[in-house]
Amino acid sequence: MNEFLITGGPVLWAILACSALATAITLDRWFHVHRAHLRSGADFLKGIFNNLQRGNVVEAVSLCEEAAGPVAQIVRAGILEHKQGPGRVRKVMEEVGLIEITRLEKSLGLLLTLAQTMPLLGLLGTVLGMMQVLQAIHQKAPVVLATDLGGGMWQALLTTAAGLTCAIPAYVAYNFLVFMVEKVVVDMERSVSEMSLFFSQARNPPES
Repeated sequence: MNEFLITGGPVLWAILACSALATAITLDRWFHVHRAHLRSGADFLKGIFNNLQRGNVVEAVSLCEEAAGPVAQIVRAGILEHKQGPGRVRKVMEEVGLIEITRLEKSLGLLLTLAQTMPLLGLLGTVLGMMQVLQAIHQKAPVVLATDLGGGMWQALLTTAAGLTCAIPAYVAYNFLVFMVEKVVVDMERSVSEMSLFFSQARNPPES
């Protein structure tokens, strides 16, 4: 392994550093988004509606603060503004939703950049390795041995393989996290609609 690291050169080290950073981002974002999705279920909104129907506004706000997910923050903002009318409630919840989406998508752009950069670093290593091969041929000609070319060829192959091996999981992780974020965003949009409808009906109850 040490021999491979030495042969791969600085480019291989750069690829491994990018891979380590991509792994850290993936684990951090997965934990954050997964927790956000767990705290945005239908049971949460059901508990909020039950408290609001009984007039327990403080208890409803407390439930939101305990949940501490993006949906909870949106609902909390709507509850705090419920006396201002359905229009104001919806506007505030949408504004909070935009902030929460930004938090959910934090570092995803960096993860995508790393996934796209690692194959390019591998290509760079390949080019540098082939340059070493050509330099060896130029210096050793007309008698060129296989050992003269081995170092450059190994660097070219190692960096290419490492770039692809590290980039593929990073790109898959990025798309998986985007999928999870989209699921949470759907929950957020549903909560905005249901809260707006609830306060609208509470303000204008249907005639019996």
